[in-house]
Amino acid sequence: MTQEVTKYLRVGPSPAARAPERTAMTLPTPLRNALQPVTAITGHYGTGKTNFALNLALDLAKEGLQLRLVDLDIVNPYFRSSEYTQLLEDAGVQAVTPVMAKSSLDTPSLSAAVDGAIEWAREGEGRITLIDVGGDDAGATALGRYAGPISTQPYALLYVVNAYRNLTQDPAEAATILHEIENASHLRATGVVNNSHLRTETTPDVLQAASAFGADVAEQLQLPIVAQTIPDWCADAMDGSTQTGVKYIVQMLVKTPWE
Repeated sequence: MTQEVTKYLRVGPSPAARAPERTAMTLPTPLRNALQPVTAITGHYGTGKTNFALNLALDLAKEGLQLRLVDLDIVNPYFRSSEYTQLLEDAGVQAVTPVMAKSSLDTPSLSAAVDGAIEWAREGEGRITLIDVGGDDAGATALGRYAGPISTQPYALLYVVNAYRNLTQDPAEAATILHEIENASHLRATGVVNNSHLRTETTPDVLQAASAFGADVAEQLQLPIVAQTIPDWCADAMDGSTQTGVKYIVQMLVKTPWE
């Protein structure tokens, strides 16, 4: 672990145990206000974009909004929202996935359904299309295909950061990656999501330490932090006194291949 990471990390004595599944998941006001009918979620590989997108989609659907979640990750065959289609559909969220997703023929393919999902979100009140974008500038290139129709009206591009992921352990590194993503997507970020965690080994100390990292990244980018995610088993121990004050309780819905 590099010296830069330890600046933000104070690992607790033992892995966190999972808390019983909860029913209430409240969006912090800055996150709610940051959302637009078309909201794209981007970031570095492995920062937890898909887990954040899934939680956000499910929470908004519980509030009665109409949701579509577009899987635009045509780079990484793992950790994609396409793998959770049934979970989404059971919650009333329509999944828009690449052609042949989840099959042995899965290839980097795009569909006119993405254009349709963008248009659909703007046709009526209470509709949101979330776009789960692939990692880095390679993944953002696919988003750039839709920059024209997205940018004709207000949109949100949320940048997910994680202090404990390689190549984003320094705020300057995280800022550089976002600039590459913006250049590839032809869109500009509108907010930062601090999703710093160590999966099942996350403790309140880990989260508290990472709040400083998120603030540093946001300051360098001159963007607001709209959420700091808190795994549900740490919810009771976190009193809302994180540096950013934008606590968002999430479940670890995305599983690794060995879980």
